[in-house]
Amino acid sequence: MFRNETNYVLTNGVLLDGTEKMTPQTGRDIYIEGGRIGAVADAAARREGYEVVDLGGQYVLPGLINLHVHLPASGKPKKKASDPKKLVKLITANALTRRIGVKLCEGYAKTELLSGVTTIRTVGGVADFDTIIRDLAAQGKILSPRVVASNMAVSVPGGHMAGSLAYEAKTAEEAAAYVERIAAEKPDLIKLMITGGVLEPGVLRMQPALVKAACDKAHALGMKVAAHVESPEGVRVALENGVDSIEHGAKMDEETIRLYKERGAFVCTTISPALPYALFDPAISGASEKDQYNGRIVFDGVVESARTALANGIPVGLGNDVGCPYVTQYDFWRELCYFHKYCGVSNQLALYTATLRNARLAGVGDVTGSIEAGKSADFIVTRKNPLDDLTALRQLELVVCRGRAVHKPAPKRNKTVDALLDPYLA
Repeated sequence: MFRNETNYVLTNGVLLDGTEKMTPQTGRDIYIEGGRIGAVADAAARREGYEVVDLGGQYVLPGLINLHVHLPASGKPKKKASDPKKLVKLITANALTRRIGVKLCEGYAKTELLSGVTTIRTVGGVADFDTIIRDLAAQGKILSPRVVASNMAVSVPGGHMAGSLAYEAKTAEEAAAYVERIAAEKPDLIKLMITGGVLEPGVLRMQPALVKAACDKAHALGMKVAAHVESPEGVRVALENGVDSIEHGAKMDEETIRLYKERGAFVCTTISPALPYALFDPAISGASEKDQYNGRIVFDGVVESARTALANGIPVGLGNDVGCPYVTQYDFWRELCYFHKYCGVSNQLALYTATLRNARLAGVGDVTGSIEAGKSADFIVTRKNPLDDLTALRQLELVVCRGRAVHKPAPKRNKTVDALLDPYLA
């Protein structure tokens, strides 16, 4: 046990530093000074004046970074679908309900941290709750990962999350105005909802003129744009009109590959949300034949998008779209397992993607994502080597974010959800 305000040195651990070619390193000590990594040095050079933390041969690696999070949701499947518009209207009705909503998000952020995620990137939330949580976390007032925040998104009437986590823009002028309204809350990025969701993936909802107006306004304000897209046409429209990251993705052709490279855009792969619709027995998921068909289109599109991007040098990040049914705030580690299983990447590449690569794509690569001098003390400790088996990330011995430590973290788990998802890890 060590106190967060002290300088300490982690010794007798096996270091996985988060870099692309990471291999287990022994005989290296990690010095933590004021919440930052002061040095990574040979164990023989141990300094006086540091509290010594013996890791007993366990593995230490950078905290995970989840690039696609919706904070106001648990991911617990419901027998009866609720109306998100009514829920958001209720939670933003007055000062009291807003405080309750912020506390709810605070609790979910804590769950992310307890699961080993030390940075989250939110991509659609309620009102300005995301930036409130971001700022409270930065001030050390709550137990939370670092937050790269987006607040509300921009959609269109009848579009994905319209009226709940997204404003409804009817014209290009309204799309630009909503971007300006969101930017006034000082988020870190802007989110657009261009196509339908998992159950209506092929539907282009936001027309090119609106996409362009929103992107032009965001870029003029110095902000990046992320876009929910789950169809090939949607990806093309997004990239042609200025989007910086494609969230989810779809099958690519040569023209799409060219557009990605021309834009310098990346794809944030999210396998988790479509998996239950595509692969579960409908008797369990409650999916109709049409739902399962559409879920399979999205699942295959996301996987093929990632495979094609990797083969063509297009940057690939990882998120798990927390809030969708069966996608919980404590299960980002599963996304790494799916990335390995369905996209054919090595455990090493999956870990690199979920740490340093994700940090760079989120714009915080100079702050976190790897264990090296000068960066924030964001790391996790596992008993087993995740390079051998990524399920080692399921049970952690220690989580540290900005030097603040949680020993034996134990997020509350949903046993039913775990039992349904575990067969897809193998």
